[in-house]
Amino acid sequence: MEFKDYYQTLGLTKTASADEIKRAYRKLARKYHPDVSKEPDAEARFKEVAEAHEALCDTERRAAYDEIAGRHERGQPFAPPPGWDSGFEFSGGPQDGDGFDDIDHSDFFESLFGRHGAGPGRRAGPRRDTHRAGGDHHARMRIDLVDAYRGGVRSLSLRAPQAGADGRVELRNRQLDVNIPKGVRNGQQLRLAGQGGPGQGNGPAGDLYLEIEIAPHPLFRVDGRDVYLDLPVAPWEAALGASVTVPLPDGSVELTVPPGSAPGRRLRLKGKGLPSQPPGDFYAVLTLALPLADSPTTEAAWRALAASFTDFNPRRALEAATP
Repeated sequence: MEFKDYYQTLGLTKTASADEIKRAYRKLARKYHPDVSKEPDAEARFKEVAEAHEALCDTERRAAYDEIAGRHERGQPFAPPPGWDSGFEFSGGPQDGDGFDDIDHSDFFESLFGRHGAGPGRRAGPRRDTHRAGGDHHARMRIDLVDAYRGGVRSLSLRAPQAGADGRVELRNRQLDVNIPKGVRNGQQLRLAGQGGPGQGNGPAGDLYLEIEIAPHPLFRVDGRDVYLDLPVAPWEAALGASVTVPLPDGSVELTVPPGSAPGRRLRLKGKGLPSQPPGDFYAVLTLALPLADSPTTEAAWRALAASFTDFNPRRALEAATP
């Protein structure tokens, strides 16, 4: 997937105002509209122009795009950086009547804004009453795995895109202390009442929905409530059995490796996964760690082992299955 420079598509710079974006889109849309254009690539160009406009005409989408646009150039290989949108505060839903529902978006667009360009978790906009509740906002919060185990209060820095007096995008920053419940899962949403958009008239403020993202860990993998660890063992530990110390996200435990354990065997620690009702389980998946024959002594040891197992054929099952 390649990075798309939406400003370049519209013939604009990153300092373009909202009115300049609108004018550039209308001019290019008339030029490349498939119903009237004689250009050979009119349909493809029209889709590119429409997608660029959809990304930049919305204040929140534009701010999210600008967040990563400065680090990439047109045509470069692109994948959204992990956690790139953590702390971005999105409001309600797409602007009414934007007319983009039928656009076939590119993979690049969908990787940033989802299939319909609404941004993560955005909802339909509120009614236009004199007194109405504020719109619900949405943001993503990245936490460490140990936070999911222990819970506690964490500080969150939020950036809310908004249009300035000149129509250009500005970011409003605010800090919130968030109570992370013990056992929170990846993708779970936390509701913060009254922390969304302000109400109009006597209407109450909306709510803020935080989608939890557990950051990847160098040792552990999370699957729902269960947690996995690849546990290296020596060949003699797998063959003869052993007691080994196993790290957990929130401590450690002594684990018995049964004799005759093969690589890939899963040793289950019930209830040691993410805290919940019921709690998840922790699985240690055995892998073999082989010492190198990097000295005369270790080479002699490996040769002695080979001589002791002359009847052992690690490929017997393959040979039996070969026609």
